[in-house]
Amino acid sequence: MTLATPVQPLAAPPPPALPELAQLRGARQRGSTPIQLLAELRGLPEREAAGLLAAAFSMPFLDSRDLARCAPRFDRLSLPQAQQRHAVLLQFDLPAPGEPGLTGSNAAPLQADRHRAVRPGLVCALSNPFDGDLITQIEHLAGEPVRIALATEADLRAYLGQHEGSLRAMDAMRQDGDDNPAGAGVIETLSLASVSDSGSQAVRLVGSTLYDALRSGASDVHLESTPSGLAVKYRIDGVLDAITQVNGTTLAEQVISRLKVLAELDIAERRVPQDGSFRVLAQGRQIDLRVSIMPSVHGEDAVVRILDKQAVIQAHGKLTLDALGFDAVSLQALRAMLALPHGMLLVTGPTGSGKTTTLYAALSETFTGREKIVTIEDPVEYQLPGVLQIPVNEKKGLTFARGLRSILRHDPDKIMVGEIRDRETAEIAVQSALTGHLVLTTVHANNVFDVFGRFTHRGLDPFALVSALNGIWAQRLLRTNCPHCSQPCVADPQELSRLRLDPAALQGATLRRGLGCGDCRGTGYKGRRAVAEVLQLDDEIRELIVDRQPIRRIKEAARRHGTRSLAESALDLVLGGHTTLEEMRRVTAAV
Repeated sequence: MTLATPVQPLAAPPPPALPELAQLRGARQRGSTPIQLLAELRGLPEREAAGLLAAAFSMPFLDSRDLARCAPRFDRLSLPQAQQRHAVLLQFDLPAPGEPGLTGSNAAPLQADRHRAVRPGLVCALSNPFDGDLITQIEHLAGEPVRIALATEADLRAYLGQHEGSLRAMDAMRQDGDDNPAGAGVIETLSLASVSDSGSQAVRLVGSTLYDALRSGASDVHLESTPSGLAVKYRIDGVLDAITQVNGTTLAEQVISRLKVLAELDIAERRVPQDGSFRVLAQGRQIDLRVSIMPSVHGEDAVVRILDKQAVIQAHGKLTLDALGFDAVSLQALRAMLALPHGMLLVTGPTGSGKTTTLYAALSETFTGREKIVTIEDPVEYQLPGVLQIPVNEKKGLTFARGLRSILRHDPDKIMVGEIRDRETAEIAVQSALTGHLVLTTVHANNVFDVFGRFTHRGLDPFALVSALNGIWAQRLLRTNCPHCSQPCVADPQELSRLRLDPAALQGATLRRGLGCGDCRGTGYKGRRAVAEVLQLDDEIRELIVDRQPIRRIKEAARRHGTRSLAESALDLVLGGHTTLEEMRRVTAAV
């Protein structure tokens, strides 16, 4: 295609403002990008390096907020093409008089540079200004003059990720398909290409939703039946986020049926709950998915739990306790309990609070190869080298209790029990700890003191429990402020009142809050950090428990021995600018 007014953004040689330009041209051969290499050479954040490089080429630089103000033109450069090329075509409209312009560090040339001014039209944001072939392709695909702008790969990925889920869902609804989901078989690979190739509307929607959820770092996918169709939500960093609404009750039923087929459930049964699982190959690794189907007034709801065994390792590197972000005092107490030759360590917290990850880190850190470590889990979430890991299989009769009895005959030194769910498992775990084994296990309770009530309710002898118990570790995960958009803020007096905090406790601290950007999907939070409450049992606390003294007296004794509450640990994160008072109240106010 020949352009009426050809654009030559690189016609004039760039001014010698950057002596590193020769090195930057070969950044791809070094496995890096020009922006990343410049940031490394100058010791700058990537966004500052991008601004310098944009200035050298007389290009505007667009940050995540600038990108968010522009509409993508996937009709010219499709989403898969944009992801492959690390470039996106945008529809840019000049702001009306009096409205703020773009916010990037090099946004001024967009309006001030008359020779390269951006008029209403197309802008191509890319991450490599040296790729002349790519720029030529973009011009031909656009079919009209295009202004070239620079953006970091991280901002481009975040921007494309925001649009990906809704775009695929809308594409699936626009296309007609009469394939039977029951004949589609189990998903073997999950990629953008495999999702797009499917001819069935429901199959495409299920595949694209799971693919997008994995890319977004979701832990669960919720598909909720509504009077008009299906609501799709992701749980990201512990909070549900509404993604899209799929119209059509028939399509909603087909989507649920597709999940049933994948999980090998009965597609004809719609009156009782069903549970199953299946596995996908995505992002170069196998990922287990657990499916729960529940009848509702509008049909059936489904929740897909994503069990990504490698996600923790990718997020933290080597799996150690230090990598999980706990404070030094709590870790010192935990390591002291792990160093004991026998006894039981209980880790407690709600579902999704990272209990199992903490136990994995504890075993990984203490493994020397000279001890026999056996675990029984439902399911095995991460494979630890050198450790015998047994998956629970209740359909075949392998329960926690039965497996734990067999483990004791396998000459173990340390035992990890995924969860204590019933009295029998609790009794065997206590007896194991009393007979010379170190037992690590989890139980659901709100804090370290509620654990005693849970075990007493199950009929366990308090004396045997406290004799076996070394300590209790309770934990929570708090969302942390996005590092790209957080800014200093002032404490909300209403939040202080709800948390019953004295404003004097915040003196000298710089509170921060995320404003929302493409990196954090507009939430202001990105990632999570763990906080802990530790109770190490001593003779005084053991006597109070055996005598069935009120919890108030046990708490007083624990505080005298240095136990800090979850709220106090969370407040330290707030004072350090890592999270907000609202997040602290959401997670810890009830405990």
